[in-house]
Amino acid sequence: MHPLETELQVRWNEIFLALATGDDVPPAVRLRAEGMMEAAVLLGVASRDALIESMDECYRNAGGQLIAEDFGADWQSLFPFPQIPAMMQRAPVFPSTKD
Repeated sequence: MHPLETELQVRWNEIFLALATGDDVPPAVRLRAEGMMEAAVLLGVASRDALIESMDECYRNAGGQLIAEDFGADWQSLFPFPQIPAMMQRAPVFPSTKD
């Protein structure tokens, strides 16, 4: 495996694990990983399909299900390559007034 692919797996694991545990992921972390994905395709290191499959595996390892199970079979229309489906969990909202 190419070092770029290995680094992408490390970053996907960090992103998806943080989100699965309710932690925040700064946009810069996601954006850098997306740039690396695009570079991997442009340099011929990996295909789009191979990267998506690998990212999906990291997503499943962190959250217990595939990306399509969370976002639907057409998830790539919502997150076109190289976007990473990194959605934080909704924060609980409590009323601040008695109304």
